[in-house]
Amino acid sequence: MEHQTVKRPQFFFTTAPMPCPYLPGRMERKIVTELNQPGADALHDVLSRAGFRRSHSIAYAPACSGCNACVPVRIVAAEFRMTRNQRKVWNANCHLTVNPAPPRATAEQYALFSRYQAERHTGSDMALMGFYDYRSMVDESPIDTTLLEFRDDSGELKAVCLTDRMSDGLSAVYSFFDPRLHRKSLGTHMILWLVEEAQRRGLPYVYLGYWIRESRKMAYKIRFQPLEGFTSQGWRRIDETFEPERPIGR
Repeated sequence: MEHQTVKRPQFFFTTAPMPCPYLPGRMERKIVTELNQPGADALHDVLSRAGFRRSHSIAYAPACSGCNACVPVRIVAAEFRMTRNQRKVWNANCHLTVNPAPPRATAEQYALFSRYQAERHTGSDMALMGFYDYRSMVDESPIDTTLLEFRDDSGELKAVCLTDRMSDGLSAVYSFFDPRLHRKSLGTHMILWLVEEAQRRGLPYVYLGYWIRESRKMAYKIRFQPLEGFTSQGWRRIDETFEPERPIGR
């Protein structure tokens, strides 16, 4: 008699309402599911194509009542061409070397992370993260994840990007940089590097998470064209004129 493997059902949960970290006066809810299981990479691929994002060992997507402001977006890597300003950013940072490493937190990374949070996100939950919280964010990945370290000519760490590898692209999970170098636009440079790497590997997309038009922290993503957003009709091209869909019942 043959033994058949019984596949564990995939459970999804909704979180309790919390104040939205991006839009004042609004409440946030998420739908979440665990990735800690056999076949996590394939599951992560499927969920990412449905607008989910990864954090630690879970995948999540917004499920906010009366709000569709968060639009999952991805750059179409093969068709991407740098704008004039993006080319300036690239040339200004071309001296940086990129060291791909396993997702393992270090004291050096955490020192840079802490400076970045204190300068850019004062008062946020992430600004309160201790080293073990940071290590949890970096180390707890059940899928193919790489930590990209950007260093200058002297070997000093200037920027970091936690990146997931997927079958159809690269996903920028979280990035941070030396806040003293804000004029260098290192956040933009890291995205440009990911696009170039996706092109080199023949991968079609770079996933950027959620674009939020009304949020200063998240609105910049629309500048990376061509860009696709995930809507009720699936992935479609979007630009500055795109209006997020109205929630049902509004």
